[in-house]
Amino acid sequence: MDMYTDLAAAAVRGYLMRNSENGLPAELTKVPLGSLSDSDILKLITFGEDAGIKLYRFKRGHEELPRVKKILGFLHSVQPQSLLDVGSGRGVFLFPFLNEFPDTSVTSLDILDYRVRFLEDISAGGISRLTAIKADICSKPFPDNSFDAVTLLEVLEHIPNVEKAINAAVKMSRRFIAVSVPSKPDNNPEHIHLLTKPILTEYFNRAGCSRLTFSGVNGHLIMIASKGEQHERTDFT
Repeated sequence: MDMYTDLAAAAVRGYLMRNSENGLPAELTKVPLGSLSDSDILKLITFGEDAGIKLYRFKRGHEELPRVKKILGFLHSVQPQSLLDVGSGRGVFLFPFLNEFPDTSVTSLDILDYRVRFLEDISAGGISRLTAIKADICSKPFPDNSFDAVTLLEVLEHIPNVEKAINAAVKMSRRFIAVSVPSKPDNNPEHIHLLTKPILTEYFNRAGCSRLTFSGVNGHLIMIASKGEQHERTDFT
């Protein structure tokens, strides 16, 4: 399987370190992840497979999804030093981002215990620039201007109080907020809103953010909001 091997190895190491009597050799836990040899990485992945860890989550290919590729391309053009990713889910965006932005500190926000614990294992296993927090974005868990960018990707359609979530995202971001939402109705019962360009424009304008750029790919509406006094040049469009 073609996978993000460093992330998979970190997840395995973090998981096994969290469980006593895991049989993991000391040399695979004491050495920084980046200093492990390729054979050590493969050993960790084998340990993970034997432990029943779902390593398919780290399969490459999500970075080629049009909506993910579009957001990654934009972020490459602005090079954020810090990112808040809201509702990281299965890592469809998060894992490609961690792979392509090795110097960016990333905070993942989720309301589900098992997803936060999974990402905590990756952090403890060697991806220390990743922090996983269990919190609701609507509670605005960080101070104003805490992150260069905030990503709300395939998440707003799930949140009952969309406007409150947007207000919090705008306040916590220093520079940009990136959004992707379904652009047409679907059969997913967890999608409780259909957020159109006029609706998003109204919410972001009321949050004090009027510099909006819209695009669309394969059934998804994508929006970038800029908080700068002037538009920063990007490769989004």
